[in-house]
Amino acid sequence: MSARVTLVLSVFNQLALTRACMESLRASTEPFRLVVIDNGSTDGTREFFERFAYPFPLRYDHYGVNTSVIASLNRAWRQAETEFICLMHNDTLMVTPDWLARLLAPFADPGVGMTGLFGVKRVRRTGNFVGRTIVHSLAEGPTVRPPWEEVAVVDGVCMCLRRDVMEAVGGLDEAYGFFHGFDKDLSFAVRETGRRCLVVHAPFHHRGGGTRARDFAARPERERTDLVLRRAVIERFVRKWGHRLPADVRPVRARVRDWVGAKLLR
Repeated sequence: MSARVTLVLSVFNQLALTRACMESLRASTEPFRLVVIDNGSTDGTREFFERFAYPFPLRYDHYGVNTSVIASLNRAWRQAETEFICLMHNDTLMVTPDWLARLLAPFADPGVGMTGLFGVKRVRRTGNFVGRTIVHSLAEGPTVRPPWEEVAVVDGVCMCLRRDVMEAVGGLDEAYGFFHGFDKDLSFAVRETGRRCLVVHAPFHHRGGGTRARDFAARPERERTDLVLRRAVIERFVRKWGHRLPADVRPVRARVRDWVGAKLLR
């Protein structure tokens, strides 16, 4: 069976995470191709991919500097020749062999524009998420109701969409900078076409957050820089999508219940 989807990754060092991710993909029942952009890894990642020992077709490009993740993902998905593309983080571990089939299944409905594994149903006028409306497929305790639920934003840990839809919205907006904001922006761009975004039930592990937190704890100046970048991203997002904010895809009953509860607490 020929592949109809290409997995797209941007990597920089963290070989152990990348190797674990590849191992988790080995059992996938849905055929796929793989495109990897390496932003100058020096920890053996380049040698790992140059001696690639996995059964999926690979295209690997190595760059000498650690450039924008968003720009790297744009370079990567444009190399895909399949109907679908799936942007992924290299710190994800897929649990079920049919995870990719689950991500693709909703596209039988032409009204679906993007699927993922983590997302949020409500975004405030300020551009911030409402935490209690987050749904996810984290294996430690998935909160999304099977087989999927609609969300306002799909998180960048895993984002699957048709290649022609990505082309139609112009790809990822590199003006957001190095990393933050591309997933929120892409979700709104897809929804602007009249299509829905969904989080599917396909359990996975995510190994990235804790490492990042420990790194910032050891280097507080990086944490301060990151917070400044996040504020700039929010400001750009609100300028660009303010006409669509606030956003809430929950059923009317849930919105009313939320509104009544807030009134009673005043």
